[in-house]
Amino acid sequence: MKLRPVLAGTAALLAIAVTVLSATTASALTTRYEAESAPATCSGVIASNHAGYSGTGFCDGTNAVGAAVQFTVNAAAAGTATLAVRFANGTTASRPADVAVNGVTVLSVSFEGTGAWPTWATKTLTVSVNAGSNTVRFNPTTANGMPNVDHLDLTASGSPSPTPCAPPSTSPSPSPSAQPRITVWLAGDSTVANPSGGATCPVGWGNQFAQYFNANVTVRNSAVGGRSIQTWLYDPNVTSTMNSAGECVINPNTYSTRWQEMLNSTNGMKPGDYLFIQFGINDGSSTCPRHVGSARYQQLLGVMASAAKARGAHPVFLTPVAAIRCSGGTAVGNRGFITETNSAASANGVPVIDLHRLSYTLYNNLRFCPFNGDYNSGPVGAFFCNDHTHFEAAGARQIAGVVANALRDQRIPIAAYLK
Repeated sequence: MKLRPVLAGTAALLAIAVTVLSATTASALTTRYEAESAPATCSGVIASNHAGYSGTGFCDGTNAVGAAVQFTVNAAAAGTATLAVRFANGTTASRPADVAVNGVTVLSVSFEGTGAWPTWATKTLTVSVNAGSNTVRFNPTTANGMPNVDHLDLTASGSPSPTPCAPPSTSPSPSPSAQPRITVWLAGDSTVANPSGGATCPVGWGNQFAQYFNANVTVRNSAVGGRSIQTWLYDPNVTSTMNSAGECVINPNTYSTRWQEMLNSTNGMKPGDYLFIQFGINDGSSTCPRHVGSARYQQLLGVMASAAKARGAHPVFLTPVAAIRCSGGTAVGNRGFITETNSAASANGVPVIDLHRLSYTLYNNLRFCPFNGDYNSGPVGAFFCNDHTHFEAAGARQIAGVVANALRDQRIPIAAYLK
């Protein structure tokens, strides 16, 4: 067949490239990796306040030494690769960084001023890469941190020449009746959970998720209020005692009934199912049993992802949904464990939905700020419970819709089941 260049962001993107690599193909030999999309990680925030970026945003890193931007890239063969990193530096001071490939620093680069934050430039580097997956990390070496980073284009030598292929099929997409039936399993806290005892508040977004799928999807919501990832996994065996490593003691070391049900070989996760995991709200507690440290949090996400994959199911990580917090007239981020969720996704090859960013972006689109401190009436009151943290049914429905839209936007294969 005759190959054509594919522009980033068009409908012609291959779904598998987006799902596994969160990348878009810029040409036959060049692949683009957006800084705002997993498995890329940003030690800062994903922003969109300066025009001219590609994709849906860019990495606005923390102004600090070591506040890194990391990309996970793929090369068809070992050899030399050209990296083209697109950046903006609205200051007059250069922002130097070390470049580490697969954990080894290979060179240093200086990101000079570009004249203004909406003015983007490209820095081109040459490095050696392995066949398969590689990490490319930009570690700033001054207190100014990194410039804003838009994307990384990788052109690898040794890429195999395209081979002839059959013409694309002209047959219609499978109808819902031809799809296998699957279960979507949900693990999370009260912002995901079903309402308790017929209460109208809180209602987690997981309670409203099923309506976005066709009849071939069953949603099993096992989220529970007040849980960290560790208490969800090990209830009731996480004690109030903290060990010398700063983690809560588990005794006995036995999984909770809810997790055992998901692992059950007869009625639990099966090939083709999905496991959505959203924690990070209660995990930041300083005391046990809810406290979970950064490394432990990532480890437990990996445990859950590995267990799902071992059963042929597909894990999806979500950063914690935001509460409504306003800074002036703007809703802002207010949750932790964002970096940890992205890092665990990268380490385990799992797609991640940045629900934290998507939720406070929704609040801004709905013009929730400012509201004169009144959390209980008007559009905010109809969306949130009186604690301005949890959701009423209407708010939960909109958050569930945000997750569904992210499945489409990120081309996660379960999107084929959406209505």
